[in-house]
Amino acid sequence: MLLSLTACAEKSASTNLFAMDTYMSLTAYGSNAQTALTDASRRINELERMLSRTVAQSDVSKLNESRRAAVSDETATLLGDALQYAAKTDGAFDVTIAPIVNAWGITSDTPRVPDSDEIAALLTHVGSSHVHLDGNAVTLDEGCAIDLGGIAKGYASDCVASIFADYGITSGCVSLGGNVYVCGNKPDGDKWLVAIQDPQGDDYAAMVALSDAFAVTSGGYQRYFTAEDGTVYQHIIDPKTGYPVQSDLLSVTVIADNGTMADAYSTALYVMGERGAIDFWRANADRFDVVMITTDGRLLYTPNLQDQITEPEGTTYDFQVIDR
Repeated sequence: MLLSLTACAEKSASTNLFAMDTYMSLTAYGSNAQTALTDASRRINELERMLSRTVAQSDVSKLNESRRAAVSDETATLLGDALQYAAKTDGAFDVTIAPIVNAWGITSDTPRVPDSDEIAALLTHVGSSHVHLDGNAVTLDEGCAIDLGGIAKGYASDCVASIFADYGITSGCVSLGGNVYVCGNKPDGDKWLVAIQDPQGDDYAAMVALSDAFAVTSGGYQRYFTAEDGTVYQHIIDPKTGYPVQSDLLSVTVIADNGTMADAYSTALYVMGERGAIDFWRANADRFDVVMITTDGRLLYTPNLQDQITEPEGTTYDFQVIDR
């Protein structure tokens, strides 16, 4: 996602960092802008040290290694939220997918295609029933491991929003990889313009005008590898099959007032495919809006976005409103 910024005389500050395996950019306007960004950057790095399964002493790494750990209040709360989102999406979002993600290694330096027997064996360890959470005490069943990477950046954006509020920031924008948070309106009073990347090119597929909102995009086009036989495997794994998702969607963007939820649901809806995603939105239409790009060239969006979405000139996508 890209953000449309405009110059303004109001005091502003910007910063960039690499954390949680992605490049991040943050901009804030106001007298406390620089202090807010300093605290936000510190907070993001703190969350990475706590939640990343690739950081040796993180809560998640210690839990995966020993299968039993007393984690921080924050980790326990986020894990509880993740388990709730898994239940709500019927397992389309599932943090226990970690062993299968490791087996494929699609985002690593050594991706491979596991054989069907290996995948079948690993699937027996996938599912929220293998996670036992009692306050701060967490126990994992044998063979189970968790990965909060599918929800951590969304949670980080919620934390940044809280920091902005603490410092009285009423205008700002944050891009944490595919996770975008816009605070208030732009300094000139207009809404922020969030560009949804075209998954089939370098341009954007649509522009959405947003204020005080989180927008998170998931899609198989972002990371993938090509096997020796020429088959392309994208990085999002279906927790039910153990294989990379074969979706009729190219990307899903969830827009909501909660970054953690938007992060979880964007992945889940991509896994569900068009029909499942639409049914899920209809059952939860008061919680979020969505923009979906299909493999057959349609760009679908929810009715609340009708006055906020803009078609780029010369677009080849067929823009359609999703019926309630």
